[in-house]
Amino acid sequence: MNPSSPSYSPALPEHAATDRPVAYWLSGVAVMVFLMIVIGGITRLTGSGLSMAEWRPFIGWIPPLSEPEWYRVFSLYQDTPEFQKVNSWMTIDDFKQIFFWEYLHRVWGRLIGVAFALPFLVLALAGRIRRALYPRLGLLFLLGALQGVIGWWMVKSGLVDNPAVSQYRLAIHLGVAFLILGALLWTVLGLQRLPGERDRHLRRHAVAVLHLIALTVVAGAFVAGLDAGLIYNTFPLMNGHIVPPDYAFAEPFWVNVFENPATVQFNHRVIAIVTFVAIVWLLVRAMRSNGLAPRTRLAVHALAGMTAIQVALGISTLLAQVPVSLGAAHQGGAALTFAAAVWVLFETSGKRKA
Repeated sequence: MNPSSPSYSPALPEHAATDRPVAYWLSGVAVMVFLMIVIGGITRLTGSGLSMAEWRPFIGWIPPLSEPEWYRVFSLYQDTPEFQKVNSWMTIDDFKQIFFWEYLHRVWGRLIGVAFALPFLVLALAGRIRRALYPRLGLLFLLGALQGVIGWWMVKSGLVDNPAVSQYRLAIHLGVAFLILGALLWTVLGLQRLPGERDRHLRRHAVAVLHLIALTVVAGAFVAGLDAGLIYNTFPLMNGHIVPPDYAFAEPFWVNVFENPATVQFNHRVIAIVTFVAIVWLLVRAMRSNGLAPRTRLAVHALAGMTAIQVALGISTLLAQVPVSLGAAHQGGAALTFAAAVWVLFETSGKRKA
């Protein structure tokens, strides 16, 4: 049957009906991971990330409920470089405001763990999970646990001497979050549908686009880690320059690439523009293709539309000097753009079992 015909209906995987509860469960977890990415962005933008100076992964569910407990937690923060060098003016009431987002970020991470583990046990005991899925689910669980450790490893980098987390560790933390999101989405898609007919050339283009989006996200993490969005708040030029005057000042060059705010922002801009062009070209190729399945065409259009929104958010965030609302929307937009790219890659990857 012609994929472009109105009556075209893609085949379902062999186990689609039995896998449906698993797909619903993992879809919910994916939504929670997306929200976690947005909450993480807000935590960063509000300067809340170093407000909790202790890690209690198993007993840290309940926030301080009494004044003595609040003062105990505040005293731990007062011993950190951030308080001593940046926020020494803070009272305990000020501290409570930044504490909220870091607390929510950590508790939401634990809730994701619960939302993954409990339904897994229920479905496994009920025999609703196919044996072939266990390795993938086990990998997802390990990635989630690893992400919690990486998060604390990142926070620790700002509790020693420098009152800021390492941009390298921040990039790893965000990258793993996107990896988990992508793995969840790919698994859900594979459980409920088969990809369209394999298109080798379009699939290669989709692979390139997904890698470019991932690279843009990592570059954005370095922008966030160095507060590089607070300089050169003009577009398309950088204060009248194509390349900022202080683009390079360090040797070796790789240090400049990852530690010079001007260089980091410029590189993020360039990578984002290249990614945008690659996605526009993918859209043009999809529109020119007569044999493309409707679902694949829809995925490409969704990716192109989300990319246009994301570019607008990025420029607006820069021009407005990174307000919390726009910055959080930009990070959420990155996750949605990445998700759309995963969808496109799935639809062009050819028929295969989940």
